[in-house]
Amino acid sequence: MAASMPWEALPAGMAAGLRRHLSAVVDDTIATIGREVAAYARPLEGAFGTGLRRGVEVALGRFLTLPGTDLPALGEADRDVYVQLGRGEMRAGRSLEVLLQAYRVGARVAFRHFALSAREDGLPADGIVPLAEAVFAYIDELSTASVQGYAAEQSARADERSWRRRELLDLLLTNPVDPTAVAEAAPAVGWVPPERAMAVLVPTDRADKLRTRLGTDALIAEHGDAVVAIVPTPLDKHGRARMTTNLGGCAAVIGPSRPMTAVAASLRLAGAAARLQSAGILAPDPLFADEHLGALLVHSDPDLLDDLIARRLAPLESVRPSTRERLAHTLLTWLQHHGQRQQVADTLNVHPQTVSYRMTQLRDLFGSDLDEPDARFELEIALRATSTWTRAASLL
Repeated sequence: MAASMPWEALPAGMAAGLRRHLSAVVDDTIATIGREVAAYARPLEGAFGTGLRRGVEVALGRFLTLPGTDLPALGEADRDVYVQLGRGEMRAGRSLEVLLQAYRVGARVAFRHFALSAREDGLPADGIVPLAEAVFAYIDELSTASVQGYAAEQSARADERSWRRRELLDLLLTNPVDPTAVAEAAPAVGWVPPERAMAVLVPTDRADKLRTRLGTDALIAEHGDAVVAIVPTPLDKHGRARMTTNLGGCAAVIGPSRPMTAVAASLRLAGAAARLQSAGILAPDPLFADEHLGALLVHSDPDLLDDLIARRLAPLESVRPSTRERLAHTLLTWLQHHGQRQQVADTLNVHPQTVSYRMTQLRDLFGSDLDEPDARFELEIALRATSTWTRAASLL
């Protein structure tokens, strides 16, 4: 039956001979790593030196308990040493490849020493291959533990950074904003608060690669059931065009520019525009709220708007639904073109005489309201706000 662990095939008595050379192997391993791994080529002082020596000593000491056994490469405590080494590399800002290179160098040095010692103690030549397999399989296990530690630290850092971004966003949305608190919290996420900014609201399921789309100057964090980005302004027309291109397909809604202490107002207007977008009243993607201020104002109080629609469009209730929609469209077009019959006809693609006929019907329904400026103004608001006649009719 094949051995389940590479070191199980090694003579159990080998460890005693190898242990005699342990101190020399540790010293040679550390010295060689210092020469061949550039990131570790520095005095072995303080926590760095202590950590490196402990890592080598634990690694070699643990290996010498394995020959002739089916023990796992690392016990729980030993494994934690290499998990923590991986975490330490992440904290130090080094690539994990630096540590893995050190492991490979250590494996080569250790194998050379162990092979010479084992041959001196009578290990046959064909025993060198199993020794090599055991050493390098063991180093693979150390490497795996450190990879997991490095990834765990990355995840923890990402979670902490995400939490700090959400905390900073909450500070910006507090009323009133505390500029000192914002200034103190911003450096922790690498963000410089601008004088003015606008809020960008994106559905969570559309926020993939949002940092790439908006650039490193944006503060991006989850907020409620969406993702919010605070983007420095002002934007010139080229900047707005780039944002339009970069955010296309994200269903993003961009609030107007505001002073940093009033960015909550930008988010509030972006939220209002997003609701109109969801209702099908506003369609652009991305949607700039400041390009639709009239719609936002008109729809800012749904109850008031419903009352206006019901009051001003009530005369149309007296005609058939098919006629209702045709007359409503004609009336809105007539108001938009200031009663210019030919322009109304061109827009509706009908004969001018048809326009005159419909306007006669409308005058019968609305009477003198069609000549009153205030009434005409409210009629146009009601007709513009009604996306379909079905909705308006349901309110009458």
